[in-house]
Amino acid sequence: MGASPPTRRLVLLAGASGSGKSRLVRMSGCPSVSLDDFYRDGDHPDLPQTLGIVDWDDIASWDADGAVATLSELLATGRAEVPVYSIAANARTGSRTVDLDDVGGPGRSRAPGCSGVIVAEGIFAPQMFERCRDAGLPVTAIWLDRPRTLSLVLRLVRDLREGRKRPGVLVRRGLALWRAEPGVRARALAAGCTPMSFRSALADLTGRPEPSD
Repeated sequence: MGASPPTRRLVLLAGASGSGKSRLVRMSGCPSVSLDDFYRDGDHPDLPQTLGIVDWDDIASWDADGAVATLSELLATGRAEVPVYSIAANARTGSRTVDLDDVGGPGRSRAPGCSGVIVAEGIFAPQMFERCRDAGLPVTAIWLDRPRTLSLVLRLVRDLREGRKRPGVLVRRGLALWRAEPGVRARALAAGCTPMSFRSALADLTGRPEPSD
């Protein structure tokens, strides 16, 4: 008889932009998929608009079906092709292969507790929870808690450094996200996300005990 296929678990990681999701994934060592790579190209005819610019916080700007299909393939086979999206270019610029047997490439080790854990992070993670569950995927969801003013500052510093948009657009969008965050958090928790601090989430992903103060 052949060996049983490995047991895999999908963790959807949500949180405000700037809350530390990408840093958490890096520190955990778990294989990951950025849900932001499933944005539609900027010239897609059905992109939603707000204040005269594309509303990238509206799930209609995003390919949910493609994301579910890719995550399903990754959980089933351990390998999947995912798009690479450039926020500055408002377009997909290519693709990359996620292979669970080669996480991070040479020189990067996977955390022992991450065996079988796949992290998918992005602002649409809460909306993905029900879709993934309905698709029969083994899924849990985390909302990464951080004070919203701190997230505002860190997000602005990051976006300016990376040149994601014009400074005026970044400031307007940042303030809009700051005002909206309490409602977004409440909806995420109602959708099934469990609120966790950075340390608690890291312990959950890696299986290591949460450090005590």
